[in-house]
Formats: sequence, structure tokens, C-alpha cells
Amino acid sequence: MNGSTDPAAAAATDPRLACPTSGVVDIVFSRWTTPIMWTLNAHGRLRFVELERLIGTITPKVLTQRLRQLERDGMVVRTYHPEVPPRVEYEISELGRSLAPLFAHLSEWAAANLDKVEQARQDYDTEADGATRAARH
Repeated sequence: MNGSTDPAAAAATDPRLACPTSGVVDIVFSRWTTPIMWTLNAHGRLRFVELERLIGTITPKVLTQRLRQLERDGMVVRTYHPEVPPRVEYEISELGRSLAPLFAHLSEWAAANLDKVEQARQDYDTEADGATRAARH
């Protein structure tokens, strides 16, 4: 039956439907989104070079790309001031600011659990090293 409207069948073939949060995850958890949003939330309105300096490890090209995407997604507001020289400022939007509780919760989770994650990694690596050595003998 071609063109089925069965939601379960659609979810089985379309990962976006299988996980309705995937769109949010794509927006919020892209590699540079979190540091940009966090910095703008913490420091308020910033010029490009200020934002770049505060983040530290991002290239201008990547920062430009992420800011454009975040502006498109409604997370960041770009304000152009037609002065000489022109001035552009970025700030987190109300929509972006509404994510603050999510970031706060993630921060709490990280504080409570990253040591456990690191221990699990060490345990796994130790076991993997042992299994590799055992497989060679």
C-alpha cells in the first residue's frame, strides 16, 4: 500500500519521526552552538570579535556559519548598525533564552555524572586493552 499514513510505518522509515526531538538536538547540540549560546546568554550583546575571543577556539569561518544558522533558527538576533565603520552585534533571542533551563539541567547532570563517564571510559579501555592482548596470545 503505497503512500500509507500509518504513523508507526512512517516512524520506522524516517528517523526524524522516530525521534521527535531530533530537530531540537540538531539545533542545540551542534558542535559550536552550545558555546555560542552559553557565551551570549552569560555576556549579553556582543560584537563578533568579542564573541570569538570569549569562545577562544572557534575559527572566524565556523563562527560566521554557526551565527547565521542560529539567526535563521531564531536563537540569535543580529543587529547591524550602519555606522562608519559598520558595527554588528549578536545577542541571544527570547527563544534562545528559553533554552536556559535545559542548559542549566545539562550543567547539573555534567557535574553529577562526568566523573562516572570518565571512569566508565577508563574501565572500558582497560578491558579492551586486556581483550586485545588476550586475543594476540
